[in-house]
Amino acid sequence: MCRALLIVVATLLSAGCQTTDWQTRVDERLDAYTAPQPGLALRILEDDEVVFERTLGLATIDPTTAVSALSNFRLASITKHFTALSILLLIDEGELEFDTRLASIIPDFPIYADDITIRQLLQHQAGLPDYEPLVPDGTVPRVRDREVVNLLIQQKSLDFSPGSQYYYSNSAYAVLAIIVEEISGLTFEEFLRARIFEPSNMNNTVALVEGINRVPSRALGHTVKDGSVEETDQSDFSAVLGDGGIYSSLEDMTTWVQQDFGKQLLSPASYQAIFIPDRENYGLGWRIDEFSGHVRYHHSGSTRGFRNFIAHLPESDITLILLSNRGAPDVKPLGEAILDEYLGNQASK
Repeated sequence: MCRALLIVVATLLSAGCQTTDWQTRVDERLDAYTAPQPGLALRILEDDEVVFERTLGLATIDPTTAVSALSNFRLASITKHFTALSILLLIDEGELEFDTRLASIIPDFPIYADDITIRQLLQHQAGLPDYEPLVPDGTVPRVRDREVVNLLIQQKSLDFSPGSQYYYSNSAYAVLAIIVEEISGLTFEEFLRARIFEPSNMNNTVALVEGINRVPSRALGHTVKDGSVEETDQSDFSAVLGDGGIYSSLEDMTTWVQQDFGKQLLSPASYQAIFIPDRENYGLGWRIDEFSGHVRYHHSGSTRGFRNFIAHLPESDITLILLSNRGAPDVKPLGEAILDEYLGNQASK
């Protein structure tokens, strides 16, 4: 009887330690983000419920403000999901088709735009040159999407024939933002707010335009190097919206996950199209591949002062959201390691 009781107690203790161990290992990985350093915000959701959360470090250094679930981080390239969604909304309304040619919307482009389609822009296959080297250093005011388009219009040739290759293109997503403006008659930030954020109850998510709107509970970007911390919140390209200008928080991104990333806004066909991979496993604003034996939708966000990562496993309905306000290191490996820890713990139950 005593031996049996001891076995039961030992089993329960072992199970308890196992649960604690994975969280302890995660916390060890996150130790570098604790105060007084710029920090991060992390959530894991399963079946739309928050099952793990950490908010660490500082959103702002002066004044000192702690990171919380309401802190708004610049999403950087995770923004591309919302830009692609904007285009899909216009497709559903019959205003565009995937095969619509760029030249038919912005006729000022050189003749090569006759061969560039909306789908190629969405899937990084248009061949447009990278706009960043075209922008003079220290340009004031910072270039916005319309200025990016004007710079691209001046280019006499493409980097490759449209549809022949994949090359990750911030230029294409700046162009897509202007296409939204041309078709809808709204500024891109107005379209995002009216057609995506407000209907989705993402009430504190903002496409930032200085002087027009503000970011509530804003986390500022930083560089941490050799023990020193420097605020590095904006680059010469931070005013461009289509490729990376949205700010959001754990709380609003959780709401977005719970709404299946805009499923309620789109037709079934358009929603399904988001997650069909083409070259380099890129769909429409998401990458699609496998991770630890699971189908995975994911995207990173990288810009001056911020590194972010989101991953969704649709078959098990598990999502990791990781937002950080420091320019290095890349947090994708960190997010993948944490997600692996969680999956391992779930499999051992």
